[in-house]
Amino acid sequence: MEEFEFLLPHDQFQRLLQVKPRTQTIERSNYPELEHLTKLHRTGDSNLEKYLGYYFEYYYSLSSPGKILRTLICIERQEDGVYYQRTERFQEASKHVISHGVYNGVAFFLTDRIFLIDYEARTGYEITETILFPTFRNKLSRLSGLKLGVSGSGERMPCCTRVVYEYLGRSINKHRALSLCGLYDPAGDEIDAPLKEALVNSIAPNEWHFRARH
Repeated sequence: MEEFEFLLPHDQFQRLLQVKPRTQTIERSNYPELEHLTKLHRTGDSNLEKYLGYYFEYYYSLSSPGKILRTLICIERQEDGVYYQRTERFQEASKHVISHGVYNGVAFFLTDRIFLIDYEARTGYEITETILFPTFRNKLSRLSGLKLGVSGSGERMPCCTRVVYEYLGRSINKHRALSLCGLYDPAGDEIDAPLKEALVNSIAPNEWHFRARH
């Protein structure tokens, strides 16, 4: 209810209540997964304080093959858990049109691995999982791991790609950071060579699975 609605005459307020949509209360028993998520929150977020803040995320784009995508990540504590938002920025050079994709997710630290699970906030058509190696250094710099999701094209092909998180700090110029997000050519010099090397999706002859690399 809005504040002004409480100040309406009684008869008008009564009619308003009759047509207002009713919000259904979510019963905990109807969603058994909530119990499991609560358990993960209790055991999986106590070691994440060090990792709160902003990051640039890098990986080979699932929808634009051959291009490196840089996105902006914000990991923060909210009440009983650690959550994050991932923002994608695309610009069509021919049309000079900028579009954004926003993903909301939850983070867990479980036995020396960081797990990030998010969904596309506007359509709900996609769930993505990222698993990162933590760092044991005092200074937080870059985290690497694997990302699993589906391509944003009509093909919706399930894909796995190497990913790097570059720590920016707990306070940044978000407008400036978002302006630096988008698609990059691997042949360019906007991204440094060690980072580009860490993103290469190659499999060694002695590897039977697609593995993350430090």
